[in-house]
Amino acid sequence: MRAETRHQLKQDRFSKVTLEAAENAAHWSEEHKTKIIVIAIAVIVIAAIAFGGWYYVNTQDEKASAELSTAVRTFETPVRPAGVPAQPGYDSFASSAERATTARKQFQGIVDKYPHTHTADIARYFVGLASSQLGDNTAAERSLQQAANSSNSDLAALGKFALASVYRAENKGAQAVDLYKQLIDKPTIVVSKATAQIELAGFYESQQKPDEAKKLYDQVAKDNPSSEAASLAQRRAAALK
Repeated sequence: MRAETRHQLKQDRFSKVTLEAAENAAHWSEEHKTKIIVIAIAVIVIAAIAFGGWYYVNTQDEKASAELSTAVRTFETPVRPAGVPAQPGYDSFASSAERATTARKQFQGIVDKYPHTHTADIARYFVGLASSQLGDNTAAERSLQQAANSSNSDLAALGKFALASVYRAENKGAQAVDLYKQLIDKPTIVVSKATAQIELAGFYESQQKPDEAKKLYDQVAKDNPSSEAASLAQRRAAALK
């Protein structure tokens, strides 16, 4: 029972930080940071780290899992407001860059020590997210591409979604569009078709292509009536000039 409780705590912590990191990495507007995919990501990310009954039995993966838990805690450690000193007994970072640097080192350590474990696959994804937060797009692209190529469809979807954001930051619009279209054609619960459509529409908006954006927003509203995704798509479409 105690082992099951520890397992659940690790899953809950992993799910929480993945949601927050994905939101920070993607080009979402404030109103898009809603419940559209929150539950879906939480469920599927938990499944993604399970991978099989042997996961918590295998010695190497057990060690890697413990280190992943530590790295995830680092990645979700609060950042102090500017000018506020650290408080004794409470972990915090002076900046998000300091936090991302520390977490990336921990995640990379897991990859280096346990390269053939499923935990390392997840750690590579986090290396990519941390690198993206640091503006190191080259490292982010490399790690997220590995995640995008994962045999686990859910982890691959998360990798593609975050990688598209990196491509946008690098002005590689064609590559970003291709990834969004892949996610639209083969959606998962972790990245639904509507989520990928809204992201692609938002990219078209940024590229001054309102007609293409509107087509996607209208399609989301049509396919997902009475949903939060439809409501968001309708607001976005109405705001187009």
